[in-house]
Amino acid sequence: MKSFSSYPDEVQCIIKENPMLKSKIKSTAALTSFVVNILIFSVVLFIFGLFTRQESFVANFLNTLILGQFLNAFDFFIIDMLWWRNSKRIRFTGTENNQSIYRNPKKHFISFLKGIFVFLIVAMIDGLLLSCF
Repeated sequence: MKSFSSYPDEVQCIIKENPMLKSKIKSTAALTSFVVNILIFSVVLFIFGLFTRQESFVANFLNTLILGQFLNAFDFFIIDMLWWRNSKRIRFTGTENNQSIYRNPKKHFISFLKGIFVFLIVAMIDGLLLSCF
């Protein structure tokens, strides 16, 4: 079961109490996930940054930051708030009739806030790399 930590806390508690599903949970340490996200998005946004590269750090930082925050906002508003919360195919057995726990935006909002910090770090890394090349 991938991305288990992205489910609302109420759903996670229900799944952890189910002996059949509990053994299928795959969790990743928060620090590992944080570092992997920084590495992946640094590479992806660096590639896009090559097309908009400027000579100054500030311009490269801002270009990368704007693109990263746009991706973060798109993920939050379109994917999380509009699609994921309303999709019926992402429901676990025993929770499928409880729509309110899946519609709770708390987990998505916390991820959005973490994304702001991740893309700030990515923009600093890529801003530096793009201005050095």
